[in-house]
Amino acid sequence: MRAYINEPDALGAQLVFTYLGPTPTQAALGSGVTRVQFGLKLRAADPCNLIYVMWRVQPESKLVVSIKSNPGAHTSSQCSNRGYQNVKPAVSSAVPALASGQSHILQAVLQGDELTAYVDERAVWRGALGPIADAMSGPAGVRSDNATLEFELSSQRAGVAHADPGPGPGCRSGPEQSE
Repeated sequence: MRAYINEPDALGAQLVFTYLGPTPTQAALGSGVTRVQFGLKLRAADPCNLIYVMWRVQPESKLVVSIKSNPGAHTSSQCSNRGYQNVKPAVSSAVPALASGQSHILQAVLQGDELTAYVDERAVWRGALGPIADAMSGPAGVRSDNATLEFELSSQRAGVAHADPGPGPGCRSGPEQSE
C-alpha cells in the first residue's frame, strides 16, 4: 500500500497505527527479499526520489532510514528498485517488536538535513541525511509491504501538524506511482 498527503513539502509526518499482523499472502520486494514493514515517506516528489522511515517488523524488528535518489527518473518503470541508500544514524535505539493488536505512534521530523524519528514520543533515530535529501521536496506519505494496519496519517509544516485533507487534484494512482 502506498499513499501520500496532498500537501507539498511537509517537514514531518506522524502515523498513529494499530498493527494487525502480516498480510495473509506475502509478496517479495523488487530486490527479491520478503519483508514485513511499513513506514513514512518524506519529501516524496515521486516514486523515484524520496526519504523513507521504515519500521521493519520481520524478519528483524528495527527502524531503517533510507534515501531513494534517481535524478532524472520520475516513474517506477524508470527507476524500479534502484537508488536506495540506507542512512547510518548518529544516535539510535531499538524499536519494540510488534505483535498483532498493538498501537503505537511513528513520527519523523526534518530540520534541514537532520532527521529525528520517534516511536511513542521517544526518539529512536537521529542523524544527518546529507545534501541529496536536503535538496528533495514533496509531500509526506505512508508505505506498507506485507503488513496490515489501521492508521491515521498526518503531516507537519513549520511545527504544526495537519490532518490528511483527503484526496485532491494532485492525487496520483496506478502502477507508475508505486515504489
